[in-house]
Amino acid sequence: MKVVALLLAFVASASAFAPMARPVRNAVTMSAESNKIAAASAAAAVLIAGASPAFAGDAANGGLIFSANCAACHAGGNNVIQAEKTLKKDALVSYLAGGFKEESIITQVTNGKNAMPAFGGRLSDEEIQDVASYVFTTATNDAWE
Repeated sequence: MKVVALLLAFVASASAFAPMARPVRNAVTMSAESNKIAAASAAAAVLIAGASPAFAGDAANGGLIFSANCAACHAGGNNVIQAEKTLKKDALVSYLAGGFKEESIITQVTNGKNAMPAFGGRLSDEEIQDVASYVFTTATNDAWE
């Protein structure tokens, strides 16, 4: 009798620690209207996030990098090699491939053009972005000294 009682106690205690089956929840489904709203919200978020400049660099840091790497030829926004190709806004508007924007300056600094060497291997992408921001900001504000 004691054996049966011990066996029942053992089985009862073992079953207390056995994992219980969890109820399965129904999958959440969205209506077609909810799908449209979710898609529109996602598109709006992408547009809002894309509204800020994609190439906004640190112009202050760009000024330091410019002084160390570019000023030998472009001091004061000038050009000692080709005098007409300055970094002043009107000149950049006329000859910068892709138009007067930071992205175009990044392309030219990275790849070089004509007498200008490529800085893509010398400067990091972030440094080039900072220089482009500096050049763009200084030219836009007609602040070359």
